[in-house]
Amino acid sequence: MKFGIVGTGMIANFHAKAIEAMEGSSLHSCYDRNSERSNEFAKENGIKTYDTIEEFLADPELEIITIGTPSGTHMEPALAGINAGKHVICEKPLEVTIEKIDPMIEAADSNKVTLAAILNRRFNESVVVLKDAVDKGRFGTLTLVEASIKWYRTQEYYDSAGWRGTWALDGGGALMNQSIHIIDQLVHTVGPVKRVTASMGLLTHENIEVEDTAVALLEFENGAKGIVQGSTSCWSSTGHPAEVNICGSEGSAFLADEHFKVWDFKNPAPEDKYVHANLMASDDAVGLGANDPNAINFTGHQRNFEEVVSAIKEGRRPSVDCLEARKAVAVITAIYESAKNDGKWVDVK
Repeated sequence: MKFGIVGTGMIANFHAKAIEAMEGSSLHSCYDRNSERSNEFAKENGIKTYDTIEEFLADPELEIITIGTPSGTHMEPALAGINAGKHVICEKPLEVTIEKIDPMIEAADSNKVTLAAILNRRFNESVVVLKDAVDKGRFGTLTLVEASIKWYRTQEYYDSAGWRGTWALDGGGALMNQSIHIIDQLVHTVGPVKRVTASMGLLTHENIEVEDTAVALLEFENGAKGIVQGSTSCWSSTGHPAEVNICGSEGSAFLADEHFKVWDFKNPAPEDKYVHANLMASDDAVGLGANDPNAINFTGHQRNFEEVVSAIKEGRRPSVDCLEARKAVAVITAIYESAKNDGKWVDVK
């Protein structure tokens, strides 16, 4: 299938590499409001570019568009693509509020096209194994679960673009931007969140509107209790891995990025041997993208795109569709609402 990219900033390079690595798909074109940047990106990748988004979307050869514009600007190009009959894959988050996401979902359903998101960490083998263990009931009664993102971003990172650190365009700080993939993993593996209470603050950065540190307590629909910790103020020379930790009455698993620190169950299973041989963390493991967002590879994006293409061809909803992408945003926006209202309990909708 032929892809086009909207927004030719840093993340577009991940998209381009992932698309070109796919079998049977190719990067066809791009569009950016910054024509100079769009022309440069098109030249580097040997593709077409257009002066207007209308011309870009009118190309009959274009089948799927990916959106890599700032988080709070996903809705406009997504709706334009959907209404032009194109399938759409948005970078995380799908949008920064549920009020923006729901019209996008409705438009995709009305136009009978696919709207999906980049939830690339779901495609890590370790996450697949972890979810399978939960689904099989290996943890027994789920008790205490956690998403922990203790990352670091410099002041220069926030100063590098006017949209960074704003509610309107970044949608939030350490949670909405950096932690969303890990919160998505937690919700994806453990299940829906019922309600949250939270606190947040701006502790080490300047001249931004949003949080650089937040903590929240979560109550899940299945009764499990949870914790979310997210920060861009945790300095480390190597970067701390992002962790998803799950405990239950019959097992515990602590996942650090792509490898397990703990994989321990009361009742052994055949897959345990494979996990211990291939998916355990080394003592010198460092955080993927914890200090440098450019340090993340494009393999997860490639698998994400391949799943969406397969779903389109098979006439089914992809596992990373808009309904799935909505879940983490609903949790994060509920956390923000709670933190802004002195930690009151907020239902996740």
